[in-house]
Amino acid sequence: MKAWTWDRYGPPDVLTLQDLPEPALAPDKVLVRVRAASVNPYDWRHLRAAPFLVRLSVGLRRPRPGLILGADVAGVVERVGEEVTGLRPGDEVFGEVPLGAFAESVAASPATLAVKPADLSFEQAAAVSMAAHTALQGLRDVGGIEDGQRVLVIGASGGIGTFAVQLAKAFGADVTGVCGPRGLDLVRSLGADAVDYTSTDFTERTERYDLVLDIAGGRSLRALRRLLLPRGTLVLVGGITSRGGLLGPAAQQVRGFLLSPFVRERVAAVQWKPNTADLRLLATLIEERRLAPVLDRTYPFAALPEALRHLEQGHPVGKIVLTL
Repeated sequence: MKAWTWDRYGPPDVLTLQDLPEPALAPDKVLVRVRAASVNPYDWRHLRAAPFLVRLSVGLRRPRPGLILGADVAGVVERVGEEVTGLRPGDEVFGEVPLGAFAESVAASPATLAVKPADLSFEQAAAVSMAAHTALQGLRDVGGIEDGQRVLVIGASGGIGTFAVQLAKAFGADVTGVCGPRGLDLVRSLGADAVDYTSTDFTERTERYDLVLDIAGGRSLRALRRLLLPRGTLVLVGGITSRGGLLGPAAQQVRGFLLSPFVRERVAAVQWKPNTADLRLLATLIEERRLAPVLDRTYPFAALPEALRHLEQGHPVGKIVLTL
């Protein structure tokens, strides 16, 4: 199979497209023929080892040989392990793997896959898992979102943000989204009020919110807390703009954890946990037309380095997807 590998940390140019054996199939895994995969900050963080903490999982001095980037995946089940139930060859699935999606085939756990909605393309389905899981679990599990609340999504036009705006609306919230000028019309089309962070300091606005989901990062905890109603909740995704250092985006989450016991507002962090139950919920919302993936652009599989450069250099409006 063709697969993208890297043997040193650095920019997208260090990636190489190689011929590798198909992954071995463990009894509790399925082999998925990849039809589409999406690109996430998760990928360039591993590619560049930014933050340094990434090296603990993929290699201290250089990536371990044979590692393949990529988490979000959509494709067709080719084979199933002898312990697998619920999926069979020919099923069209979508979901997530820890690594390995930027290849023609990937071994995946059924616990992080679900059957793809029939009217969703593979490209759309590949855009869902990591971003939508983060948005869903940040709003519901960490934020405790309720009907009628006022919710602010910071970074509303990106991959996570577009899902967060739609999910908050589905939960019955009154939603405001903060984004750049390119995303204003999109955020409004998703049913939210939109604020352009380049023309106004949104942290100085008089509006207050029950729940603030900070995806973008780059603002102090003090400034973010000013946006909350008394006893409101600030949910930190980690800050997609945070790149280097030892902890990178986790640094803001650690600060929030240490601060939370000493302030009246609740400050909490989200780390996505892919699972079939949530994927099925997301699929149901998609089938009900209450949720839709937003694609910034698609690239052919051979153009992965270009796709990663686009993700790093700009503020994509929605998700970036590879097609195979």
